[in-house]
Amino acid sequence: MASGGGNNRNGTHRNSLKGTTTTSTASTDKPLSVNSNPSKPAFKNKSSPLTGASSGLRKSSPGSLGGGAAKDDAGVPGRVRVAVRLRPRNAEESVADADFADCVELQPELKRLKLRKNNWDTDTYEFDEVLTEFASQKRVYEVVAKPVVEGVLDGYNGTIMAYGQTGTGKTYTLGRLGEEDTANRGIMVRAMEDILAEVSPEIDYVLVSYLQLYMESLQDLLDPTNDNISIVEEPKSGDVSLPGATLVEIRDQQSFLELLRLGEAHRHAANTKLNTESSRSHALLMVHVKRTVKGREAAHSSDNGNSTSMARSLRPPLVRKGKLVVVDLAGSERIDKSGSDGHTREEAKSINLSLSALGKCINALAENSAHVPVRDSKLTRLLRDSFGGTARTSLVITVGPSPRHRGETASTIMFGQRAMKVENMLKLKEEFDYKSLARRLDIQLDKLIMEHERKQKAFEVEIERITAEAQNRISEAERNYADAVEKERLKYQKDYMESIKKLEEKWMMNQQNQGDERKEQMVHIAEEVAEVKKLLSKETSLRKAAEEEVDNLKSQLAQLKMSEASANSEILKLRKMVEDEVCQKEKLEGEISMLQSQLLHLSFEADETRKRLDRGGPGKVPGGLDSPVSQVRSQLKDSGNGEKASVAKLFEQVGLQKILSLLEAEDADVRIHAVKVVANLAAEETNQQKIVEAGGLKSLLMLLGSSEDETIHRVAAGAIANLAMNEKNQELIMSQGGISLLSTTASHAKDPQTLRMVAGAIANLCGNDKLQTKLRGEGGIKALLEIVKCGHPDVLAQVARGIANFAKCESRASTQGTFSQRSKTGRSLLIEDGALPWIVQNANSDASPIRRHTELALCHLAQHEVNAKDMISEGALWELVRISQDCPREDIRTLAHRTLASSPDFIAGLKRLRIDY
Repeated sequence: MASGGGNNRNGTHRNSLKGTTTTSTASTDKPLSVNSNPSKPAFKNKSSPLTGASSGLRKSSPGSLGGGAAKDDAGVPGRVRVAVRLRPRNAEESVADADFADCVELQPELKRLKLRKNNWDTDTYEFDEVLTEFASQKRVYEVVAKPVVEGVLDGYNGTIMAYGQTGTGKTYTLGRLGEEDTANRGIMVRAMEDILAEVSPEIDYVLVSYLQLYMESLQDLLDPTNDNISIVEEPKSGDVSLPGATLVEIRDQQSFLELLRLGEAHRHAANTKLNTESSRSHALLMVHVKRTVKGREAAHSSDNGNSTSMARSLRPPLVRKGKLVVVDLAGSERIDKSGSDGHTREEAKSINLSLSALGKCINALAENSAHVPVRDSKLTRLLRDSFGGTARTSLVITVGPSPRHRGETASTIMFGQRAMKVENMLKLKEEFDYKSLARRLDIQLDKLIMEHERKQKAFEVEIERITAEAQNRISEAERNYADAVEKERLKYQKDYMESIKKLEEKWMMNQQNQGDERKEQMVHIAEEVAEVKKLLSKETSLRKAAEEEVDNLKSQLAQLKMSEASANSEILKLRKMVEDEVCQKEKLEGEISMLQSQLLHLSFEADETRKRLDRGGPGKVPGGLDSPVSQVRSQLKDSGNGEKASVAKLFEQVGLQKILSLLEAEDADVRIHAVKVVANLAAEETNQQKIVEAGGLKSLLMLLGSSEDETIHRVAAGAIANLAMNEKNQELIMSQGGISLLSTTASHAKDPQTLRMVAGAIANLCGNDKLQTKLRGEGGIKALLEIVKCGHPDVLAQVARGIANFAKCESRASTQGTFSQRSKTGRSLLIEDGALPWIVQNANSDASPIRRHTELALCHLAQHEVNAKDMISEGALWELVRISQDCPREDIRTLAHRTLASSPDFIAGLKRLRIDY
């Protein structure tokens, strides 16, 4: 929309962005504890010259839209907050309305708005915040959007929406990029700045989708070829998801601005008398934020001072997830004022219809109506969490000053007044990041293993070095000893030879001498011989010393060998340490597996606790779908497919036979978990045949007959209902006494969920033409009629579905000429068993599933002429007339009309009762 009549579009940049498609994990919703005693937000007061304008006004609330993150200013957390913003006069209004005063007067200090009816009479309204035409974009963001953005960062869903007449500045307030002047940045840009400032790119993420609702078609502004996105509603929680929408991960503000430019370039707009570029579609910006909570481990340590370091290291980080939805609604307009024609006129009609549907929903919520027409428009389906849901919602309504558009301004103001009466129940979304914990433990284990391997390798290298050094020293000592002994031996041998030679020479000379000389020579020879003996004695002593040194070296060698043996023992110790480390690793892996099993167990306990809490509420019993099959599948989807993956992995690793053997375990908890796993497997069609072939169906029926635990009864009945979707399995269930067991289980059950599962299983069996007589003979129809005493609408819906299936098979048999399933009188078995009064009583039920099935059952019963008199006597004729005129389904309406027109008994009954048909 334009402010001051100017063009408010943010460029026509068409460069594509590459989106990163991501999926999220299963989360745990924690409801915020709030006071549910709302006060009336505002009222209207007429003032005149005779009465003061302030008479009868309530006190102004002390806070504003910029109040605390958990409670509003009136002390009623969760109420929709509404601010009003006035657009200044544009150039065309300044000329055309120069002689007229503005139809709107603002009192921002009192948070009041006065709407002039004429020169002397005004209507006064109060809002949570009143923003004049001089209010800056920053001021608007702080009081309208910032509390919602802070709540999203804390793990809550939030919605920011702009509503008003075309040309009053909605797109300017929300989607202004502020490229020329940063002060003009809108709520979208400022909100993303705050979000990116609070998240960590390494561990958190921000995902963005940008969509438009054009002519009741949901289109992707980031991928124009994706022009028909389906809306998926979670049956249990009511959450809305768009599986076909493009998700883009945002890491910086510039990429977000490029994304907004791309989306605005693809958005539908047209030139009208009221706005040169009027939005022809509702734009929705969805921001998904995952943020890791910091400081949690320190808080845990302070709570439990005795926790070990191992326990502290095994605590998973806490993750909070929030979704911010910014909605730029197309402006409401009167065709005679906007001058729309042709296709533009059709666009205006579609816009007005969707806004009208939104207004009806808000009216119903404001008046606490039992029925809220959420499904009348895709816009209301997309915003079901924003009004009356779990999101924190801020609404800014934009008005213009021109008296020519007083009617549109008054309509916008009343829309905001009604929205202020809507109460939401805020819910915190947080979960434990077990994957991050497992990755951290793997990294720590890898580091320990690498450190151990490094130390072991260093030790082995040191042992090798010491061994090599010892061997070198021994070899060197042996060589030195051998060299020394050889040198000494050669030396003494040489000296000995020289001495012998000298003695021989002297002896020869002495032989030649005579007399005294020979005598002196003999004496001299004797002295030489004595000296040689001394030398030999010395050589002997040296030889002994060398032998002692050799013995010493040998002892050193023995010591080195002992050192080597000691080193080998150290190596064995290290190997044992390695084995201990491997055992520790296996122990850690076992602890991780235990944590994963505990997580699965906690999810089951949380589901049971939530059901018990819902049963304890005033008039609330947990709801469900028409078929137990979709209930089981929705349970698998609640945890982001995490439980489904775990069951599939368990199925592959353990094997179906071992899982089925646990159904006969003595431990009741083991049986409960085993039957839940089998039920999850039975929800997939690919597993059903395997379960039946392995004897799973027989085991489930045995559990119904032998166990007294109602949890086992409920889950086993749900698994049997899944298997009963197959015709072959239906015959097996009947042949093994399944109807009798289901009837007995229903007669003892107290939990509506157990009764719903049993009724769903019988309803599936009622749709088999071959089993009609046997099913009735074993008490199947009577069991359904006993179950209706529960009175729960979900249980009654399953009973109505079973009766409709049975009646349809009878009708088909009547058409084909096979009447084996009828009684001897030819009447329907349903009428014989007394089901007709209940069908007539519930044919106009407020619950849509019950009404749809009972209407179909009546139409099929009326196809056989024998049943006409009984149906007329029970008052079914009136219901058939109503169905032929008011039933929303054309096929049922046509069937009822054809039946009434072709049956003589019904035609006579109409004439007798004077019903003009």
